[in-house]
Amino acid sequence: MNKLINLKVDKKQRQKNAEACKKKGIILPTYEQMKDPVNKIPQKIKDELKGVGLWDIHPRNLFRITWKNEPVAKGGSYGKVNYMVLPPKLTGCKANIIGMVGKYFPTGAHKVGASFSCLVPRLVTGQFDVENEKVVWPSTGNYCRGGAYVAALLSCESIAILPAEMSKERFEWLKKVAGEVIATPGCESNVKEIFDKCWELRKTRNNIQIYNQFEEFGNPLWHYEVTGSAMSEALAAEMGTTGRYRGAVLSSGSAGTLGLSYRLKEIYPHSKLAVAEALQCSTLLDNGFGGHRIEGIGDKHVPWIHDVKNTDMAVAVDDEAPIRMMRLFNEKVGTDMLKKEGIDSALVDKLNNLGISSLGNLVGAIKFAKYYELTENDYVVTIFTDSMELYGSRLEELRNERGAYSERNFERDMQLISDIGIDHMMELNYPDRKRVHNLKYYTWVEQQQRDVTELNAQWYDHENYWNQFAKYGKEINGLIEEFNKEIGL
Repeated sequence: MNKLINLKVDKKQRQKNAEACKKKGIILPTYEQMKDPVNKIPQKIKDELKGVGLWDIHPRNLFRITWKNEPVAKGGSYGKVNYMVLPPKLTGCKANIIGMVGKYFPTGAHKVGASFSCLVPRLVTGQFDVENEKVVWPSTGNYCRGGAYVAALLSCESIAILPAEMSKERFEWLKKVAGEVIATPGCESNVKEIFDKCWELRKTRNNIQIYNQFEEFGNPLWHYEVTGSAMSEALAAEMGTTGRYRGAVLSSGSAGTLGLSYRLKEIYPHSKLAVAEALQCSTLLDNGFGGHRIEGIGDKHVPWIHDVKNTDMAVAVDDEAPIRMMRLFNEKVGTDMLKKEGIDSALVDKLNNLGISSLGNLVGAIKFAKYYELTENDYVVTIFTDSMELYGSRLEELRNERGAYSERNFERDMQLISDIGIDHMMELNYPDRKRVHNLKYYTWVEQQQRDVTELNAQWYDHENYWNQFAKYGKEINGLIEEFNKEIGL
């Protein structure tokens, strides 16, 4: 059986890592503590966090890698899962859409969890030298931000790689946190350019480790363990006895968040997984390519860590829809009109929790609900990855390009939401899934030197290959607990 994650222990280097962490006062959280911080994180750590800001470079913020942070900027404790339920009056579909909110993680996005789950297994096994090696984080945005942040909390150096056309807010923040920031040509669709830069670094740099989110199984593992647990709690709280969970709609991107659906399918076997992408780069739908404006969802390939055989639908989202919804949900004229139309004021005030990729996910969820003619008793889930904190410059650009937002804009944009239809969607049958899976060959075997035998195992030995997440979650929890004992704090 292929090993998804290497957990072989180098005891000598692990001990050195533990000594380095002890000097810096670093303790590591387990997946179990991330899932249930209220009951499983020690009170001493909760007390320390009372004086720490959510985005501070402070090692105790490792314990804020959870969906259950109190939604405050500083000194917060823990509570229930951070999520929003968007009602039919806003979405134009009958089903209830639950979106988990990433804003209340350090860095304002959940990618700190994925990056933690890629780096920490190497740290606690001694496969990574925390004092002498640098971590390279190739990304289309939030993953390299999360990786640079986690590395800073662990007092190790990092190199962030992301496309040059990402928002200036990302670059400005990264310059303060990462040791080095590399901008590659293009936009979020230009993933190959990021991979090419990684090969260049392998040939020209020493003492680096590259954690590519598109092939690192720590990425979907974290979502399987932590996000899947949080989403199941949100569903239980909202559905009651009459509600029905129908499926998850998640952006392709790195395919990490798909891990939450793998977990929910174990609980709800008849549920579906729909994978969304930009219509302007509809790789899964029709082998398409091109640039688009839904920041953070890398395209033009199928990630190594995407379980295609477990994917039920491809959904393409026209990027003009989330761009216009961004203005509707964030311009004062838009939010004032939403309240006049009877949308709950408290909900309207939280719509700035949805950044551009979050809005793309929302459009995909609406299309999914309409396609399957879901009713008021049905629930669809998605992820609101990050908030508008990272896109203020994009709003300003749109004002300069399209003029001030008016009531006429509001009417048109509400009509746009109402008109979201079931175009550019495909239920994937067996040959469709095989076609999508086969696209991995060109990126991962030809370009990235992965083993074609493992590619075939992903398809032909599907159950044995993919059903390993629960095992790895338990093993890594145990390794973190052992490592913390060696630290002795």
